[in-house]
Amino acid sequence: MDKAGNSSTAGSAVAALQSVALAVLLALPLSSAYAEELPVYKLAGRDGTFEPTTIEVPAGKRFKIEISNEGKGPIEFESRDLKQEKVLAAGAKSSVVINGLKPGTYVFFDDYHPEQSKGRIVAK
Repeated sequence: MDKAGNSSTAGSAVAALQSVALAVLLALPLSSAYAEELPVYKLAGRDGTFEPTTIEVPAGKRFKIEISNEGKGPIEFESRDLKQEKVLAAGAKSSVVINGLKPGTYVFFDDYHPEQSKGRIVAK
């Protein structure tokens, strides 16, 4: 109790709030550092084809693919193997994050131009 006879509930609430705020602030640099360590692979789409046609990644490690549409029309990065798809308008850029893959080959293609050659991600 304080001098006025009140309990220190308000002081406890402030201390708890400060602890929560500190925990959030400490967690922020860790999450941004984790995102920065994610390997990034660039993929350019151009009217139905992708460059490079093969991306090699380490098995079991998360990674990001940055996709840019350098063609004249829309493209759709599609991979049924990875259960991923991303539509991009001409000139647009976007990315997909892929969780760690088992060793193997995973096919991707432009769903707007399915007759064009297919690309692949090889996890080793």
